[in-house]
Amino acid sequence: MTTTRTPDPVRIGLVSVSDRASQGVYEDKGIPALRDWLAAALCNPVEFDTRLIPDEQPLIEAALIDLVDNAACDLVLTTGGTGPAPRDVTPDATLAIGEREMPGFGEQMRQISLRFVPTAILSRQTAVIRGRALVLNLPGQPKSIRETLEGLRDADGHSVVPGIFAAIPYCIDLIGGPYLETRDDIVRAFRPKSALRPAGAA
Repeated sequence: MTTTRTPDPVRIGLVSVSDRASQGVYEDKGIPALRDWLAAALCNPVEFDTRLIPDEQPLIEAALIDLVDNAACDLVLTTGGTGPAPRDVTPDATLAIGEREMPGFGEQMRQISLRFVPTAILSRQTAVIRGRALVLNLPGQPKSIRETLEGLRDADGHSVVPGIFAAIPYCIDLIGGPYLETRDDIVRAFRPKSALRPAGAA
């Protein structure tokens, strides 16, 4: 008899960095876009911990540290503040709290965005590992968030450019986090065959 295993629970921190949204000048769209996409893409039970903060490096660093060290998030995603403007300091804060940089995530996000705008090269998005958590910077616009996470497909639905989320579950495996399972119609997680977990495994 085949045993259906319940997917591991996962705790995800979502941080939107914006002076004006944090002051209530306009509604933040980054956190809702992230929450909706992740809830649709993941089979795991997810608990979200969200923060909306201004473009202040000490505040961003404190939020990221708190989400990893105290809230025990397995994955932390930021949105906003990744450009070259003086107050775009999210990558600086991310690098400051990280123990190891994972530059491939930022490289792939820029490759995806370059399909649409040449100014994608101005983005400073990056990723780091802190403890047993992956901390990753994402763009600020909901459309760009979806494209970078999910990747790009042709008119027939075939993958043209892989999204970054395809690599996130295996990265989290390697750093000791929960086993993330995705819905293939949204994004197919890639793992080497030796890393795949059999159905019914604990």
